[in-house]
Amino acid sequence: MDLEKIKTLIDFVGRSNVTELSVTEKDTTVRIFRVRDQLSAEEGTASPASTLTSLASATAGVAFETVTAPVFGILHRTPAPGEPPFVQIGDVVEEGQTLFIIEAMKVFNRVAAPRAGRIAALTDVDGAEVEVGDMLAEIAE
Repeated sequence: MDLEKIKTLIDFVGRSNVTELSVTEKDTTVRIFRVRDQLSAEEGTASPASTLTSLASATAGVAFETVTAPVFGILHRTPAPGEPPFVQIGDVVEEGQTLFIIEAMKVFNRVAAPRAGRIAALTDVDGAEVEVGDMLAEIAE
């Protein structure tokens, strides 16, 4: 599947009420998610949804484990400002490895990988609020 087609699919999900889209072409599957909508207080209109950036799977039938936010708070993808993120798409992680930190009431909650695998999808949220259950990442076998 070419990059232009993937961009078109992402734009479609961003403009529509679709919350999840999975498209398979030959042996490549692309999954696009809308994690949540936010209401802009200044404008009174819905802002673009947070999305997961996905890594297209070259293998059909790959099992994914979803990592969701366990608490409401501010998501941090890096251990400290100016440092690289804990993980990026394509990284291989071990079970228990820190993927994110969620700050809630000045308490920093570590979000760990539930199993070993490769990061297949990752939220674009960083330094903004997440709700309990918001999808943060997907780990592929």
